Amino acid sequence: MRKALSFLTPFGGAVTPSPDALGWFAPVGALIGLAVGGAWWVAGKAWPAAAAGAVALCADVALTGYLHLDGLADAADGLLPPLEPERRLAAMADPAVGAFGIVTVAVVLLLRFGAFTSMRPAPLVIGALWCGSRTAMALIARTLPYARPGGLASAFVDPPSGEAELHEGDLDPVPVGHRVTLAWIAVGTGLAVALALVGRGTHGLAALAVEALAIGAVAILALRKIGGFTGDVLGAAGVVGETAGLLIMAVKW
Repeated sequence: MRKALSFLTPFGGAVTPSPDALGWFAPVGALIGLAVGGAWWVAGKAWPAAAAGAVALCADVALTGYLHLDGLADAADGLLPPLEPERRLAAMADPAVGAFGIVTVAVVLLLRFGAFTSMRPAPLVIGALWCGSRTAMALIARTLPYARPGGLASAFVDPPSGEAELHEGDLDPVPVGHRVTLAWIAVGTGLAVALALVGRGTHGLAALAVEALAIGAVAILALRKIGGFTGDVLGAAGVVGETAGLLIMAVKW
């Protein structure tokens, strides 16, 4: 769990990620979402909707350490402008944020703020959406090729087929096939947790469905533009999916 915390939040310390961390993405996402939703609910008791929405937005940024927004900005700079394929990864690796990244982050933050301020606090739904986004990140990392050799998220990629990985402190290597099975079990568990948190309401279920579609769209775009995923793509997919889900929750039914 510490490896997942280290990758998804500013907590957990400097730990090198590994494929096993993917199994903890969903529970960590649920915890982050419940914390954000809890902060939103408490703020709603003390302040008007606009202030409570701002608190929820700030809580999310603090609990994720700007990591996913940074990934969104970098992914936008690499995937959206008309660049040659070989230049897209270079643009994403550039620490300077370009116009596409700045505008994309600004638009997404505006949409998230508008959604938070347009509905009553719903901590369980936020927990479900945040759990769903991290589950989708794990699924992308498990199913798409890695596009940037040597990048941080390359640690999520399995060694060649038939090999095993020796984890620190382990006496025996862990078979790759066994870890793949555990990863898929973790994805299924994440989906079950998200559905349990969101409940039986059609509003919440629609939000989860649209979240999945939005994340899928980002994954397909990355596959077409750079041939796979990077850590930036994971962050961008999660933020875009959550934002789409929030907007569906804010729809007047």
